[in-house]
Amino acid sequence: MASRQRDCFNEINITPLTDIFLVLLIIMMVIAPLLDEQGLNLTVPENVEAQQVKESKILVVTVTQDGQYIVNETSVPVSELGSVIKSNIEQYPDGLMIQSDGDATHGAVVKLMDEARNAGVKNISIGQI
Repeated sequence: MASRQRDCFNEINITPLTDIFLVLLIIMMVIAPLLDEQGLNLTVPENVEAQQVKESKILVVTVTQDGQYIVNETSVPVSELGSVIKSNIEQYPDGLMIQSDGDATHGAVVKLMDEARNAGVKNISIGQI
């Protein structure tokens, strides 16, 4: 008779499995909103007044929205940019300040940074006008 009872048992009880899945679902629903709140903690630098920049020995180069470079209030072509920075950087030991227009292209700013590094500038700051 014992063998007949074993043959008749052909169902699997999935109630414990369902309970485990429901518990996991509830845990995920509680944890998921907490994952979105993580981020980077950045300290934003304070605004530097223009007067402080002029008091220090920093060469200011402005990049306009149409890709022109202005060094010491003089427009400089791209081909002469490296030599102009190299000749002026000796008078400005604190480094170079890049002021870019909000609509200036990224490529123009990167080109200026490359030319400054090739000219031997060690400190480069970037700001927006």
